[in-house]
Amino acid sequence: MGAFTAMAWNGFREARRNRVTVLVGAFALVLLFATTLVTEVTVSTFDRVVTDFGLGVMSLLLVFLSIYLSSGLLSREIERRTIFLMVSKPMSRSRFLLARLAGNMLTLGVLLVAMTLLFWLQLVLNMAPITQPQLAALWGLYLELFVLTSAGFLLSTFASQLVSALVSTGLYFAGHLSADIYNLGTRSKSEFVAWICKATYYALPNLERLNFRPRATYVIPVVASELATATLYALGWGALFCVLATLVFERRDFR
Repeated sequence: MGAFTAMAWNGFREARRNRVTVLVGAFALVLLFATTLVTEVTVSTFDRVVTDFGLGVMSLLLVFLSIYLSSGLLSREIERRTIFLMVSKPMSRSRFLLARLAGNMLTLGVLLVAMTLLFWLQLVLNMAPITQPQLAALWGLYLELFVLTSAGFLLSTFASQLVSALVSTGLYFAGHLSADIYNLGTRSKSEFVAWICKATYYALPNLERLNFRPRATYVIPVVASELATATLYALGWGALFCVLATLVFERRDFR
């Protein structure tokens, strides 16, 4: 467990050396500018607009950071030749991969907390409330980051960084549009198109099940059962991607 923790912590430090913390500063500037602009434009819907914009910007920044970090995992290790040192040690390849996943999730978690504190500070300064749906939306975002990071790790075990990043980005958009894809299939007169749409719906994670941002915007409470179901759903998909990634990684020849 000591080696696993050290590897995860090393992944966090590497991400920090890549200046990912600049995202927090960028988020603060964007949020400050947006809040000033919203104050000039609207009064009655200020809380709603700031919540929607703040959570939306936070989501985009962290989602694309998770794709960048996870898709380049193995390519960076191979490029620096450190992968050969890692796989020659007693630590198994699966533990190495899971440790790197833990390091990425630690990085994303720290950035999410930092952005959340800035977001809440902005709400407090403008006398806007911090609500339960906001907390649910933040937890849903972290679950989504876990699913996307796991998928990126799976892709990085057999594809290049560019391909992994492109497919992960496509997975993000398809995951949020999966319900629309399913509805398109039910309305199509072509059986082939209907079959493709339904197969796509069931083959990809439905990321909208983890998206509570609209509920946060309109202050619609999220009950505990919904959060529990979303958590189990995300953990299930993440576990599936991790198992597939370790199976592929264990069989990959780095010579």
